[in-house]
Amino acid sequence: MTGAAATACYDLNGQVIGISAERAELWPSFDLMLGTLRVNEAVEPGFRIDIFETSALPENPEGKLAFDGEVPLDGHCRIIDAGDVVHLVFPGHQTASIRADEGSAEIRVHPDSNVKWTLLMMVLDAALESGGQHMLHTAGLTLPDSGALVLIHAPSGTGKSTTSMALASQGFGLCSDDVMILGPTSDGTLAWGMPRKVKIHRKTAAMLPFLSPCLGDRWDAEGEQAVSLDRLAEIIRIEDVRPRPVTALLHLARSTDGLTRLTPLARTDAMVALATDNVRTGLTGLLPMQKRRMASIAALVRAVPTFTLEVGSSPADAAGLIRAAVGVGLQTGFQAG
Repeated sequence: MTGAAATACYDLNGQVIGISAERAELWPSFDLMLGTLRVNEAVEPGFRIDIFETSALPENPEGKLAFDGEVPLDGHCRIIDAGDVVHLVFPGHQTASIRADEGSAEIRVHPDSNVKWTLLMMVLDAALESGGQHMLHTAGLTLPDSGALVLIHAPSGTGKSTTSMALASQGFGLCSDDVMILGPTSDGTLAWGMPRKVKIHRKTAAMLPFLSPCLGDRWDAEGEQAVSLDRLAEIIRIEDVRPRPVTALLHLARSTDGLTRLTPLARTDAMVALATDNVRTGLTGLLPMQKRRMASIAALVRAVPTFTLEVGSSPADAAGLIRAAVGVGLQTGFQAG
């Protein structure tokens, strides 16, 4: 499709986003993540994304500077808050103007460049948010013999993927090891998983040898391999993207003595931990979208039991602890904190 105009639509749990570009190669990351959610282009999108290839990048829009610094892997970025529009600027590479209230975003990409991951996620976040949904940096797994979800949150590198794979080996169903979407419900307790590949680290592979049939010999610079959900489905249960009720929220931590344990966590502490990893503050405070995300997190924390999951040398031990604690919580109306 090189050199030809391209369009695509994706259904994100009822919120359809439409993407148009001069050529499909400008948005490879969108389709890599959302390809299984692609729908007929005749569907009317609720959020539109237009991508243009140009060397004339609007790098100095009017507004208040909300962020100016380095973004991991993507380089220097500025965020400008102009009220009804938020601008992202990666100098010399690309820009985005997000008009959430209008349900649209415009991305301008310098020739020979693709849409950066940070910019992609910010635009996708705005598209979801305009439909009443909120993206969270958490893993999500269904309980064995149940459609109920547990969400596991922690900063990158703490072990969400390892813990998720270990739980999946014990009969839990994997929705996502990294990105979950809170659905538009009155109590904020439905969620579904972004159907993206799972990155398996060398250390995870060594700890969980049952993953070896899905892995090759090549590791990237970070010591990881990206494994498709189809490939993982050969050895564990992969859930579809339908929204499911959240039954517990777990804050992941590394055990200091090698033992795995699950203990109640005060709701205020759970709120702080989840917000710290999911709500971005800038030089101008919280942007409106971030305020709405904070409210969604607060509703989630109020609605479900909250725990700390300390994972030791045998992460699979967490499976029995979670099943027992969540079962007791549902039966007795357990309230942490």
